[in-house]
Amino acid sequence: MPALCRDCLSTQTGAPRRCPACGGVRMLSHPELFTLSVAHMDCDAFYASVEKRDEPSLRDKPVIVGGGRRGVVTTACYIARIRGVRSAMPMFQALRLCPEAVIVKPSFPKYVEASRAIRTMMDDMTPAIEPLSLDEAFLDLGGTARLHGAPPAVTLCRLLNRMEGELGLSGSVGLSHNKFLAKLASDLDKPRGFSVIGAAETERVLAPLPVAKIWGAGPVMQGRLEKAGVRTFADLRRWDPRDLAARFGSGGERLADLSRGIDRRAVKPDRAAKSISNETTFTEDTADPEVLDGHIWRMADKVAGRAKAKGLAGRVVMLKLKRANHALLTRRVTLPAPTQLADAIYRHARALFDETPQDGPYRLLGVGIAEIVPEALADRTGDLLDPAAPRRAAAERATDAIRARFGETAIQKGRALR
Repeated sequence: MPALCRDCLSTQTGAPRRCPACGGVRMLSHPELFTLSVAHMDCDAFYASVEKRDEPSLRDKPVIVGGGRRGVVTTACYIARIRGVRSAMPMFQALRLCPEAVIVKPSFPKYVEASRAIRTMMDDMTPAIEPLSLDEAFLDLGGTARLHGAPPAVTLCRLLNRMEGELGLSGSVGLSHNKFLAKLASDLDKPRGFSVIGAAETERVLAPLPVAKIWGAGPVMQGRLEKAGVRTFADLRRWDPRDLAARFGSGGERLADLSRGIDRRAVKPDRAAKSISNETTFTEDTADPEVLDGHIWRMADKVAGRAKAKGLAGRVVMLKLKRANHALLTRRVTLPAPTQLADAIYRHARALFDETPQDGPYRLLGVGIAEIVPEALADRTGDLLDPAAPRRAAAERATDAIRARFGETAIQKGRALR
C-alpha cells in the first residue's frame, strides 16, 4: 500500500505508524493515494488563525472573530469550538457558551493578504484552481506529476507545509476523484488534516453519513428528507432515482448521484466575483445620522480595500438597511464609470441613504459594489460635476501607500471615528 510521511515527504510502501526516514508519526497510507488528483483545501479557522498568528498572546485563548453582542460569529478558533461556538451563531449565544472568549473585530485586509499569499503557492502547483472563498479552494492536479516529480498527494503536503512554515497558517486537505468527495473528505480530519476517499470505497464511506453532509442541502432540504424517512446516505441510496426526481424535482437527480458519490462537475478556475460588500449589525438600534454616516464611511473603506486587494472595481454601488422591525430596504445606483475608491463608494452610498425615507431606527447597515470589472477599467475619467474628485482620489492613493507600509491604523479619516 502506498504511504507518505507528511513531515519529510518521503514515500513508502505498507502502512508504517512511524516514518522510517524521519521518525514522524504523520503518516498517510491509502491504496489510491498516488492516483487521485482532485482536492479541496480548507484553511483551519482562517480569520481566527490570522489573528492568533499576528498576536501571539492570543495563542492559547478562545478567540471569536465577529461583531458586538448584536452581531454574529464570523469565525471561532478550535478552542472556542470545543465549547460549542460555531460560525453564524449570535454573539450573545457564543459568549454564553464561552464567556472567557476574546472578541476580535474582523480585519479583512489582513485576511485578503494571507489569502493571496496562499493563492500564489497554489498557482505554483496547478492552473486548475477554483476558489470558493478567501480560505478554501478546489484544485485539480491531474497531469502535474511529471511537472513536480511527485504525485498530487505529495504536492498537496508540500503546500500545507509551506503554509505553516512561511505564513504561520494551517489547512486541511481532502483528496478524492471528484469535487463533492474532496470537499467532504477535507472536513473529516481537522485541523491540520489530510483525508482520502478513494473510488473503491466511496459507497462504503458514504453509507453511514447523515444527509446534512450533502453540500448545498440546507435546513429546508434536510427537513424534507427527514419527513421522507431519509437520514443517511444509505437511506437515500435505497430510493429509485426516478422517485427522487418526482419528489424533489431536479434536485432529486442530484441527490441520487451524490448518494452514490457521483459528481461530474469539473474544477472551474476563478469564477468571477459578482459583488463585494460589508455590513454591520448595531449593538443598539440607531437613527443618529452622524453615527450612521461614520458606519457608511467605514464600510465603504472596507469594500474599497477588498476591491483593491483583488484588483477589481464595481459599476454599481449598493446600500442595505434593516429597520428595527426587521423590514429590509435595498438601494442601488449605476455609476458613470466603475470605481474601487472608498471616497466614490461612500459618496454614492451616502446619497442613497439621504434619498431613503428617514423612518429608522436601524439595526443593520450594509454597503457594497456590484457588476464587478477588472481594476484597469476603474476611475479612468474625472467627474465633471465634482472637480475636487481627482484631488481626493490622489489623497486616497497616498493613504493606501501609508497603510501598506505602516499598517491599517496608521492613518484614518475623521469621519471614521464617529
